[in-house]
Amino acid sequence: MSDVEKYGEGAGNAVPNLNGTAAPHDANDSSVGKGSVDDEVLLAKLGYKSEFIREFGNLETFSFAMSMTASIATTFTTPLTYGGVASVVWCWLAGSIMNISLGASIAEIVSAYPTAGGLYTASAALVPRTYRPIVGWVTGYLNILGQVAGVASTEWGLSGMILAAVVVCRETYEIKVWHQFLLFCALLVMHGFLNSLPTAGLARLTRYFVFINIGSALIIIITLLATTPRSEMHPGSYIFTETLNGTGWPNNGLAVLMGLLSVQWTMTDYDAAAHISEEVHRAAIAAPVAIFVAVLNTGAIGWILNIVLCVTAGDVSALPGPSGNAFLGIMYLRMGKAGAMVLWSFVCLIAAFTVQTALQANSRTVFAFSRDGGFPDRGLFGRMNKTTKTPIVAVWVVVAISVLMGVLAFASLTAVNAIFSMCAVALDLSYLIPVVCRRIFDGHEEVKFTPGPFYMRGWGLYVNIIMTVWTLFEVTILAFPASYPLTWDTFNYSAPITGAVMALSLIWYFAAGRRYYDGPKSNLSTEQKVAIQPEL
Repeated sequence: MSDVEKYGEGAGNAVPNLNGTAAPHDANDSSVGKGSVDDEVLLAKLGYKSEFIREFGNLETFSFAMSMTASIATTFTTPLTYGGVASVVWCWLAGSIMNISLGASIAEIVSAYPTAGGLYTASAALVPRTYRPIVGWVTGYLNILGQVAGVASTEWGLSGMILAAVVVCRETYEIKVWHQFLLFCALLVMHGFLNSLPTAGLARLTRYFVFINIGSALIIIITLLATTPRSEMHPGSYIFTETLNGTGWPNNGLAVLMGLLSVQWTMTDYDAAAHISEEVHRAAIAAPVAIFVAVLNTGAIGWILNIVLCVTAGDVSALPGPSGNAFLGIMYLRMGKAGAMVLWSFVCLIAAFTVQTALQANSRTVFAFSRDGGFPDRGLFGRMNKTTKTPIVAVWVVVAISVLMGVLAFASLTAVNAIFSMCAVALDLSYLIPVVCRRIFDGHEEVKFTPGPFYMRGWGLYVNIIMTVWTLFEVTILAFPASYPLTWDTFNYSAPITGAVMALSLIWYFAAGRRYYDGPKSNLSTEQKVAIQPEL
């Protein structure tokens, strides 16, 4: 279905304004202006009137969805030390190919439901009326939990990356947990203030992020290859076949599969661009395309970067080195201290950008869930600041919960590392719900899925099946303990923490939540609903 078929076109068409009046289409309107009208009409058809200002264009939205270099730097040590270089290379290749099904499935739903609630809103719309409250509730809490874990784990990773650079520059320095925690909190506060800016400021901050992200990856690739003597490069026969078992489990295949953490954590939070849909021009097109293209780019460039790191790694048994970060250890080995620090500063900058966008997306989800009555907060988290036109309360709620997650570091660093896995586990399960519900209730009289501009047609069913099987598989691997024998310090807490949060949310739902939460609810007034009826 084209935009013309969906929204209509021409100067003679009257497009209802959401203030209850009708405004004629001006044939001389700019494409951006027309896109804004289309956005508001489509959003009204979904039951909402946006309180945001649409300042994000195509470039800003694509930059928002892109995350790669810093995420690989944060997680590269895991597959390398658990499964070896072959784990790094093959897990990334397999994961990035299979994750195309995730990106495409999510993009298709986001195109049909471009709201701040993203897949949370879509999941409730894709089931019969009876199931909407419970499905919306579960999806909302899963998605928010995964996003908060994503903000906390990325910020924790950034603080570790900064301190790793300190170790390289001052070899006598030893990273203490409380050092990293204080830096972690300071960075969260900084990102909280940045996310308290108006949408126009956020768009300007995001605009050129994609060039820094991709450009840094290419420069690191070229520099590593140029500074590594040919005689010291590992051959393909080594990097594609050399495995090790650093887990303690008797099964080497399981050790290799632990490398999925890197690709799944890097390529998760696919729906981030969806949560800023009410701030994006022509969101039904821009958001899903940004999601899909970002998945393709991250998979392809990320695989090349991982291969180059493995080729130039030198003695793998000496990694991760004093800094505790294998990515930085390889850069230091090949580029020296000065060169490594210059490029590492860009990697840290990219990580900071990643937290910035993740926090923005997370706050919009909290805002949307509160707007629908999903929290016992009387709509506090869903309030819009009158000056900035952004949900500042929701921003600082996410910051506060992220700080609490960081406190786990004082109990066990293993528990903190579980946050990385929990991010992918909770988010990927929340993505699975709307996709499965759409297929189960396809054709139901109370479920009317209207495809958006990003539509896979007949291929969609097969892509959704692949996505479902892959998600269940990789979530199982990510929830599996990475080390054996099992102790309090080696156990993977991602599944228990996710299960506990979801159990508590369900207890709260049946005890009190169902009295005030009835699924996503419209914020349109009666007059606005009447005004939009001709377009429905």
